[in-house]
Amino acid sequence: MTEPAAPAPFRLAYVPGVTPSKWVRIWKERLPEVPLELTTTTATEAAAVLRDGAADAGLVRLPVDRTGLSVIALYSETPVVVVPKDHLVTAADAVTVADLAAEVVLHPLDDALDWETLPGLPAAQRPDTTADAIELVAAGIGVLVVPQSLARLHHRKDLTYRTVTDAPESPVALAWPEDATTELVEEFVGIVRGRTANSSRGRGADEPAPKRTAAQKTAAKQARAGRSVTPDRRTSKSGKRSGGRGRR
Repeated sequence: MTEPAAPAPFRLAYVPGVTPSKWVRIWKERLPEVPLELTTTTATEAAAVLRDGAADAGLVRLPVDRTGLSVIALYSETPVVVVPKDHLVTAADAVTVADLAAEVVLHPLDDALDWETLPGLPAAQRPDTTADAIELVAAGIGVLVVPQSLARLHHRKDLTYRTVTDAPESPVALAWPEDATTELVEEFVGIVRGRTANSSRGRGADEPAPKRTAAQKTAAKQARAGRSVTPDRRTSKSGKRSGGRGRR
C-alpha cells in the first residue's frame, strides 16, 4: 500500500536580528504535520528571495521594494548606538543624534535604518556589512547606529550600546508574493497577528452551524415554551378543547 506523500514544508525567510522563535513554536503546535523551514537572508536580498520563490514568506525590514509583494507591518525596533565600553556616550542612559555630531558614524551597505540625513562625520569608506562595522567599532574607528536587536545579535564584551532617542526606528514586517497567498501563508499571517486557533481565518476554526428552516425555528420556540401545538387538538382561552367532538 502506497503511503501518502509528506506535506511540503512552509519556508520562512528572516533577516538578521529578527527572532521568529515564538511564531515557530505556535506553528508547530497548530500544524504539527507541516514542517516549517527557516532560512536567513540579508535585508537587501529579502525581497528578491520572495519574488524568486525561494521562500513562501519572509520577516523583513522596512522600507522594502514592495513590487509583487503583500506586506503587513508587525512592530518597530528602537535604534541604539554601539560604542566601546569606555566611550563618553556611556555616561548617559540615552543620547540624541546631535550628541553624535563629532563622532565618525559608520554606515554599512546593509544599513537597516532609513536615514534622511546621515548623522555624525562620514567614515573613509562604507563597511560591507553590519558585522564588519561592529569590528570597526571595536577597533576604535567609529560608532554605529543600528536597531537594538542587531546590537544584541553582534554582542561583544568590549562593546555596549545606548538608545538614540531621535534616530529612525526600524519597522519589521511580514511579506510574501502577492500572487501566492496560500492557505499556509494565511495561517502564518494569523499567527503573527495573534489570532487564536479557533479564529474564523484559521484552519482549526469550527465549522459554521447550518442555518435552520422556519419550521425548525418554530419547533425550537415551542420546545422552549414547554408546550407543543398540533393542528387538530388546540386549547382555547377558556381551557376547553376545540376541533373535536364533545362528550355525549
